[in-house]
Amino acid sequence: MVSRAREQGPPQAGPSVTTALSALVRRDLRLALRQRGDLLTAVLFFLLTAALFPFGIGPEPNLLLRIAPGILWVTALLAVLLSLERLFLADGEDGSLDLLLVSPLPLELAVLGKVLVHWLSSGLPILLSTPLAALLYGLPAEALPVLLLALALGTPTLSLLGATAAALTLGARRGGVLLPLLTMPLYVPVVIFGVAAVDASLAGLSARPHLLLLAALLAAALPVAALAGAAALRQAAE
Repeated sequence: MVSRAREQGPPQAGPSVTTALSALVRRDLRLALRQRGDLLTAVLFFLLTAALFPFGIGPEPNLLLRIAPGILWVTALLAVLLSLERLFLADGEDGSLDLLLVSPLPLELAVLGKVLVHWLSSGLPILLSTPLAALLYGLPAEALPVLLLALALGTPTLSLLGATAAALTLGARRGGVLLPLLTMPLYVPVVIFGVAAVDASLAGLSARPHLLLLAALLAAALPVAALAGAAALRQAAE
């Protein structure tokens, strides 16, 4: 089927591409909503992990406030990482990947569509539950919008970079072990700038430079994830 897709050449852009992308997103969203346990897993992991640190470190307000940005970002990163392995796994097992290769939808757009669904089912719930986690650390109200904006820019980047690694490890032995090893180094800049934005806000400085860097990382991750993810999926289908 892969060879037939190559003989047909690149699919033509048009209304069929938009329709196919919309159908793919709707299908994956329905599947994600049916598995509500997976949706709750990321949010509960994020909240429970964030809640454990105050118990382990102690109730010192200044210390909790100092470590809050780093703790919240790292727990959000780990929560997003939980569901990355399943991003393309089901498609590879049930043959849906072969159908994507011969569909009118470019595989690069299919990758971005799946990343969108992954963010809506994991990154967005984490983003919405962040104010509750921030209360545990006494984060000031003026710093909360910066934290939310940084996560809104950073969590899609985490999903995009993670999708590339998930495509690379599709079909590999012990892919679940390789996936964190591939993604963690890529996540470091996102965490650094995300934490720096909140720290700058807490110090009374402008968080704009750090937020712009997060936006630049997101803009760079979009084409990288689309091209590298599609190439890795084609390789896995052969």
